[in-house]
Amino acid sequence: MPSVTDLRAKAGSAPITMLTAYDAPTAALVDEAGVDVILVGDSLGNAVLGHETTLPVTVDEMASHTASVARGVDEALVVADMPFLSVGVDEAESVRNCGRMLKEAGADAVKLESGPHTVALTERLVQLGIPVMAHLGLTPQRVNQLGGYTRQGTTEAAADEIVDLAGAHEAAGAFALVLEHVPANLAAALTEELDVPTIGIGAGPDCDGQVLVFHDVVGLSTWTPPFARQFGDARAEMTRAVESYLEAVESGAFPADEHSHVEADLEGLY
Repeated sequence: MPSVTDLRAKAGSAPITMLTAYDAPTAALVDEAGVDVILVGDSLGNAVLGHETTLPVTVDEMASHTASVARGVDEALVVADMPFLSVGVDEAESVRNCGRMLKEAGADAVKLESGPHTVALTERLVQLGIPVMAHLGLTPQRVNQLGGYTRQGTTEAAADEIVDLAGAHEAAGAFALVLEHVPANLAAALTEELDVPTIGIGAGPDCDGQVLVFHDVVGLSTWTPPFARQFGDARAEMTRAVESYLEAVESGAFPADEHSHVEADLEGLY
């Protein structure tokens, strides 16, 4: 299993692959395919739990789903996303919540939607042995403040702020940086400047790695963001399988003889 040190060493070399997963079967599939990092994203809220945003996701839900993913993984690095208000309110509580993902749920690291308030926290977590992946650009937990899931870093001032925060989190000990929905030239400049790897989502081709939501990749989502790509059509295949099952039951074709068992010793009783 790769360590955060191994991942950090991949900056500027082989591309890093990262996908989300939220349960053991999916995690096992993704792991067997050879992905480097599995992110148990708070996108759990939209992709799995039926929420419109990530904001309702709780620490308990993240811990439960992270533990499920960790049980399904043999090789990939497992990173737990810290949900809304689980960090930043109180340092001691933030440390406990992050530590729980490693101590109880089996994650290898945590990801923080980052800002000025997470620089000192990142340093403290790293001091305690909790590896931190930073996340800048579009941070979905700020959807109410941002007014939507809009591209970030599009002005000189906004880009400068992202650059400054990226450097501060690297200095604080973050082992990698997710850049979401930012201009490709900004992501390219940061990738060149930083020693830690950048992992892009809607940030162009020049990052050290890429991440997408599993449901978008396999075609389970009913909507995908403009920077995502559907690589399969699992939704259509699942629909076909369910419809075939219903037809077989309604027609009497299932269960067939090969799906049933007759106990000979009971023949004289009934």
